[in-house]
Amino acid sequence: MESTVAGEPDHQELAAGADHHCSCGELDAPGLPELDARTIPHAIRHATIFGALDGVGAGGGIILVASHNPLPLLAQLEQRSPGAFTVEYLEEGPETWRLALVRSATSQQRSPSLLV
Repeated sequence: MESTVAGEPDHQELAAGADHHCSCGELDAPGLPELDARTIPHAIRHATIFGALDGVGAGGGIILVASHNPLPLLAQLEQRSPGAFTVEYLEEGPETWRLALVRSATSQQRSPSLLV
């Protein structure tokens, strides 16, 4: 096991299934990171969530927090990445929904789009 600090696993090892290579010096907390969609401007909300999901590898994912049941988002996710994610409702309203979105072990990360 490689370490960046004596006795502490490096950033990549803690990013559950993610292919994260950076030198930011920060370590990911255990478990899935939480993304609160309520704080993201509506105009970029779905794109932001898809960007986060595109960045996780097999076995990785996020906890999505929303102010409503995100059925339209889940339909879009299934359309763009069929069968790639499992969805588990952790909390179901009436004011807050929390869902675990985890990339399946056989699913590949999407390549980020490069804008020229």
